[in-house]
Parts: sequence; structure tokens; C-alpha cells
Amino acid sequence: MLDSLQRRVDEWIRRHGVRYFDELTNLAILMEEVGEVARIMARRYGEQSEKPSDRDKDLGDELADVLFVLTCIANQTGINLSEAFERNLQKKTRRDGERHHRNPKLNP
Repeated sequence: MLDSLQRRVDEWIRRHGVRYFDELTNLAILMEEVGEVARIMARRYGEQSEKPSDRDKDLGDELADVLFVLTCIANQTGINLSEAFERNLQKKTRRDGERHHRNPKLNP
């Protein structure tokens, strides 16, 4: 499922990026990118007012930046995101398969 994404990012890095940044640098970049997503969300969908300079920010582009750097980290640490996602979804299903249906906060 995500194998193609991981290959495409790896090919892009090798062709255009020369090499991966080290893992800690990519972690810092990931935090920066998540912060940009948070800024858009807080201003556009939250209670903070949106500044004129924020109105042209593209949430999809910022989410794609997060996905790109996350994929870089997975590639350089040997994580197969398809397998990890599948295991994670199974874990969530076992743990939360019925819990949310029983939550009165979600089912008024």
C-alpha cells in the first residue's frame, strides 16, 4: 500500500536530494512541518484569527510535507510503512473495535 510511496521518495532523494539528512535532522524537520500544519489548523479551524499572510497557505501541501519527511525517516530506519500501518490498524481494531461505539461522548 505505501511501498510505492517509499520507493518514490527514495528515488527522489537519490536523484534530487543527493542523500538523506541524518535521522535527527529529519526529526527536527518533521517537527517544523507538523508545526506548520498546526498553525493552519489553529487559525483556520480553531479559535485563533487567521492572519492575511496565512490565508494562502495550502493545508494539503503542508500535510504532504509531513508525509514526505515521515517517509524519509521510515526509509532510513528500515521501516516498511505498509507493514507497520497494517499492524497498527490491527492493534487499534483489537483495542478499540467496540470502545468508540460505547462512548456516550461520541454517540449522543
